[in-house]
Amino acid sequence: MAADSMEIDDSLYSRQRYVLGDSAMQQMAQSSVFLSGMAGLGVEIVTLHDTKQCETKDLGCNFFIRQDDVLNHRKRVEAVHPRVAELNPYVHVDSSSFPLDLSTDLNFLRRYQCVILTEARLSLQKKVDEFCHSQQPPIRFIGCDTYGICARVFCDFGEHFEVSDPTGEEAKEIFIQNITLDDPGVVTCMDGRTHGLQTGQSILFREVNGMDQLNGTARQVTVLSPYSFAIGDTSGLQPYAHGGFFLLVKTPRTYSFETMEHQLCEPKVLTPDFSKPEAPLQIHAAMLALDDFQEEHNRLPNIGTAQGSLPPLAAAVGGMASQELLKALTGKFAPLQQWFYLDAIEVVKPLQSLSAEEFIPRGDRYDGLRACIGESMCLELHKLRVFMVGCGAIGCEMLKNLALLGVGLAQNSGQVCMSDPDLIEKSNLNRQFLFRPHHIQKPKSSTAADATLEINPEMEIDAHLNKVCPATESIYNDLFYSRLHLVVTALDNVEARRYVDSRSVSNQKALLDSGTMGTKGHTEVIVPNLTESYNSHRDPPEEEIPFCTLKSFPAIIEHTIQWARDKFESAFAHKPSIYNMFWETHSSAESVLQRMQRRESLEGAFQVVKLLSRRPSQWEHCITMARLKFDKYFKRKALQLLHSFPLDTRLKDGSLFWQSPKRPPSPIEFDLTDALHFSFVVSAARLYAQIYNIPYSEKRIETDENVKKPDQMKLSVSSEEEREAIAQLEEAIAADHVTPERLRMSPLIFEKDDDANGHMDFVAAASSLRARMYAIEVADRLKTKRIAGKIIPAIATATAAVAGLVSLELVKVAGGYGFESFNNCFFNLAIPVVVLTEAAPVRKTQIREDISFSIWDRWVVCGHQDFTLSNFINAVREQYGIEPTMVVHGVKMLYVPVMPGHNKRLKLTMQKLIKPAVDRRYVDLTVSFAPESDGDEDLPGPPVRYYFTRDGDAPPDSLGL
Repeated sequence: MAADSMEIDDSLYSRQRYVLGDSAMQQMAQSSVFLSGMAGLGVEIVTLHDTKQCETKDLGCNFFIRQDDVLNHRKRVEAVHPRVAELNPYVHVDSSSFPLDLSTDLNFLRRYQCVILTEARLSLQKKVDEFCHSQQPPIRFIGCDTYGICARVFCDFGEHFEVSDPTGEEAKEIFIQNITLDDPGVVTCMDGRTHGLQTGQSILFREVNGMDQLNGTARQVTVLSPYSFAIGDTSGLQPYAHGGFFLLVKTPRTYSFETMEHQLCEPKVLTPDFSKPEAPLQIHAAMLALDDFQEEHNRLPNIGTAQGSLPPLAAAVGGMASQELLKALTGKFAPLQQWFYLDAIEVVKPLQSLSAEEFIPRGDRYDGLRACIGESMCLELHKLRVFMVGCGAIGCEMLKNLALLGVGLAQNSGQVCMSDPDLIEKSNLNRQFLFRPHHIQKPKSSTAADATLEINPEMEIDAHLNKVCPATESIYNDLFYSRLHLVVTALDNVEARRYVDSRSVSNQKALLDSGTMGTKGHTEVIVPNLTESYNSHRDPPEEEIPFCTLKSFPAIIEHTIQWARDKFESAFAHKPSIYNMFWETHSSAESVLQRMQRRESLEGAFQVVKLLSRRPSQWEHCITMARLKFDKYFKRKALQLLHSFPLDTRLKDGSLFWQSPKRPPSPIEFDLTDALHFSFVVSAARLYAQIYNIPYSEKRIETDENVKKPDQMKLSVSSEEEREAIAQLEEAIAADHVTPERLRMSPLIFEKDDDANGHMDFVAAASSLRARMYAIEVADRLKTKRIAGKIIPAIATATAAVAGLVSLELVKVAGGYGFESFNNCFFNLAIPVVVLTEAAPVRKTQIREDISFSIWDRWVVCGHQDFTLSNFINAVREQYGIEPTMVVHGVKMLYVPVMPGHNKRLKLTMQKLIKPAVDRRYVDLTVSFAPESDGDEDLPGPPVRYYFTRDGDAPPDSLGL
């Protein structure tokens, strides 16, 4: 973002804009921040001030410092400053190394809106905070510290800090079923939808019929149930008739902060782990004692972890503190009041029996880590073999943590293998800090690997460009998984997560999952035989928009955006693809004509011939096609719908057909002077030109009369489709128009982030016109792009936090810790709330009194070439003491006794029934078992892995898929 011009570079900031909004982004652009401290925590925020020299231990906590900086005795700020500055050309980064202590004149801070201190004595923090608090307006102050396994954040934003939007949640339109005429009046939501309101909040009414005095007014609510609420006296209003919806009104809120001095004795703390609610105050007292020790002795204690550094903890707290910085600058989201403490005590508890020698410094980059977890655990991390799926925002943050932890070192036979098929886009640079502008259009995985090796050259990294999915199981097979210790997902979609989870469970490998959406984040640790897996729980499926709603009855802007996106796919992707496939399977237009004349059935022939006959040959024709589309979409469709359902149409119960959420359409007459009409025609014409490989000229659009009065180009649709198609093809052949070039089209793949391709121009114009047609409030381009492109809002603060939190769990997995040590986390940095919980314990399913299984169990049966289905059933009975009643492979039922002919299958070999690929060694079968008593349903069992040969139970290293 350029502060002087106040223009936001959407190609760089689009994902962050969805989180913060333009107003907050512009406030940030005009802000100045002073940050002191260049250790692990400070570099997670921004870099400005530091006085210390680079040391070897800094290599283990600051990912911007290199070995060369240590050897050349550079100051930390000198080493870090240029590397931070190159992250974003729009941000001006200064550096300074003057002494900052109790004798420093603090008046220089008046030029800053926010001051952040890290690695500062408590006495200095108190002095700086007192100065900031006393200014008018107050300078926002944030203090951050990490000591080994404990970290704290303190915020003071002044006595009157106004927040414009405490939650950041997007207001949703909720349709109304009824409003009573009463005191108080009660609002009921349509179709049993929950309103999600809280008592005391205010809502705004729109498009209410009958009780229309409510429209445009705000009412405070009292919640009665999840589906209804009271809005005060409505008895003096007109009776409610139908329709209408309401929106939550965002109410600004003022927060009051005390100085650090006042807060030391009675601190307001955020509690992240309710299983140990006393922990924040205990850590508060312990860290104050540590502060006193430093004041008295001018050093940290020699024992314990205080001199250590745990990089993932710094990353997690740095991400959270960075979010507080954004709040301080923008007034967006509820601020932290006022202390946040986070500890990693579960990491060190199992290490308490280790000897003191384990924690002694050895003069290398891992001394800070060693002081926390000991030499033996460091070696376990060095030996770790990790497979990371995805190298995007979370992947980049994970790699920084892995590098600082020394995971996968070459000299210890460790390795980090990662795979991502994507290329780097400009929008990635905003939060994927291993990438730079000169990396755009290079592969994410190999580029991230090179950047990670700059942080820690001792690592062994294997970068792949594959999508991890069923199609690549020949690469990521059982042999591949057998060599791993751990799988990490850094993915942005549920389907891919579920697949990787299933492969991890099948191969008995631990999995670490994390994800973000805007300011929200989650982490989940999955450990064989201890926890449930990702697939053990399912979120409710995403609600799909009904087809009839999209086609004829849009009610909200999301409906019109999805409709426009569907039109793009149909006209510019699907139809051109069908066209190409048709001509790939038919040798010539002449042969197609002959078969059509003989009335032979040719699938898709009429549609293809229609496209061929209407194929434009010059730019003016593309304009004509787009102009006709305008009338079809926004005029004729509305007229047809109103002809079928006039405005006074009533249902059988006497109620109006056209009532909320149904909106009657209004036909739109094309107007060349209307910018939106013009935009649709131009953008549609550009896309037609692209699929038909026709050059276009922006200049000629301005004067082209075809926009105003299009030539029909024989584009009318004949009711006698078959005869018309034959005639059109005859005419095309006779005119010698069926050249090889005319039998090819260029289907488009929707790309939301390239503003030069015209894709979003079409979707935005089409959606806005349809919204006008149905009297729906039009969305701006940014919102349209997010919905049409299914963009997940993202911000670097949340990404840093989840990567840090999940990396703490990685240490525990590497150490083979017990179930009680693991934590899952959910947070929303906007509110803010952080909730740490125990991992979900693995559940056992009982088959018989003495037989149970979990998701991690599988039974094994080894066969041979002549092994029959009957042999398989007998083997299961003999080995596991239970009678199979059904055998299924994938979606194919191999044996269901009640199915006709299935008993005859008992004599068939497993080889013949399953028909495995030549190199397939085994299959996993789903087997059900007879219930204990008649009338009960069959019982599920664990997967039964059937090996086709007797050596199938050989060690995993000898197996392949």
